[in-house]
Amino acid sequence: MFELIKISDLDLSGKRVLIREDYNVPIKDGRVEDDTRIRASLPAIRQILDAGAKIIIMSHLGRPKEGAYDKKYSLAPVAACLSKLLGREIPLIKEWLDGVDLKLNDIVLCENVRFQAGEKANDDDLARRMAALCNVYVNDAFATAHRTQASTYGVAKYAPVACAGPLLIAELKALSRVLKKPAKPLIAIVGGSKVSTKLTVLESLSEKVDQLIVGGGIANTFLKAVGHNIGNSLCEHELVDAAKKILKTTKQRGSDIPLPTDVVCAKEFNEKAEATVKMIDEVEDNDLIMDVGPQTAAHIAKLVGQAATIVWNGPLGVFEFDQFSNGTRILAEAIANSNAYSIAGGGDTLSAISRFGITEKISYVSTGGGAFLEFLEGKKLPAVSILEESARAWSAMERAREY
Repeated sequence: MFELIKISDLDLSGKRVLIREDYNVPIKDGRVEDDTRIRASLPAIRQILDAGAKIIIMSHLGRPKEGAYDKKYSLAPVAACLSKLLGREIPLIKEWLDGVDLKLNDIVLCENVRFQAGEKANDDDLARRMAALCNVYVNDAFATAHRTQASTYGVAKYAPVACAGPLLIAELKALSRVLKKPAKPLIAIVGGSKVSTKLTVLESLSEKVDQLIVGGGIANTFLKAVGHNIGNSLCEHELVDAAKKILKTTKQRGSDIPLPTDVVCAKEFNEKAEATVKMIDEVEDNDLIMDVGPQTAAHIAKLVGQAATIVWNGPLGVFEFDQFSNGTRILAEAIANSNAYSIAGGGDTLSAISRFGITEKISYVSTGGGAFLEFLEGKKLPAVSILEESARAWSAMERAREY
């Protein structure tokens, strides 16, 4: 397991603690639509508060243009939601990089870190200025752990002490269980819109799991690879050959990737579009495949019911629209009703889990999307690696003090 400094290892009384959380949550009409990630951050905040510290929280939201404020990507709705959850006013600080005035037990939320030029490029000067804000840096944002950015990596390099929050540790523990000694059979469901963002993890998972299932736009690319007409459906045509290769190597290992035999189509992409169930060979040139059909959903549910370990990342269709949500709902219910150890992650997956009311029936709900997939792929997560470096340096100093 990872050698990391935990919050409980430190005396935080009177200290300024900078926490990196992941509040990249869906916002609609100025309100947080799904507060799963915000709720997941509460244990760290409460633990640090109970230790008598002063708390500065930072996070990103969306993909604004760096170096400029954009109200669309303001963390104001997050501050309102966090205030409600904690039962106290959490000020949103717009200008925070040059320092924040804090009293004992104060909590403040910094405006979107991606408004700072150099955040994504892990600018050294920006990282140093972030580190200067605190006595202790805590990374509790697993969902950003695959990013080498100023607020996730650089700041940990320069902070006096850098440690892991309880959410980050819990995520690593849960995912390690799936990677190291999963109960068999192990099934992975990978959905969503793009093969390109998940291609390497599909290749890796196809070698590790007993059954791989693809859904959403990813499934369309695979359907195209085996010669089906997918009409005007979302598809990455340049990755059809890559999909063919994955299908071939999976078959050579004695397994298969079951593709939809029936689908739910529409002529246009909107929430009022008419839904039509068709067999896959009935798809017309002007059709959009929006969901798997009932026959396919039932088959996937059966496969899920046979699993001992389940990994789920990404929906099977456009579940945000009621008429195209059936496939994802049936999958969600099958996982919820399974006796298997289940782990689910990714922004759209979190939304689906919340929508279908099965949060309590998933063994572990991961806040990560890209980090979730890269960890399962076996990659080193940069934000975790730098925390390990900090832990080694801290341990060396502690041993030196003993002598």
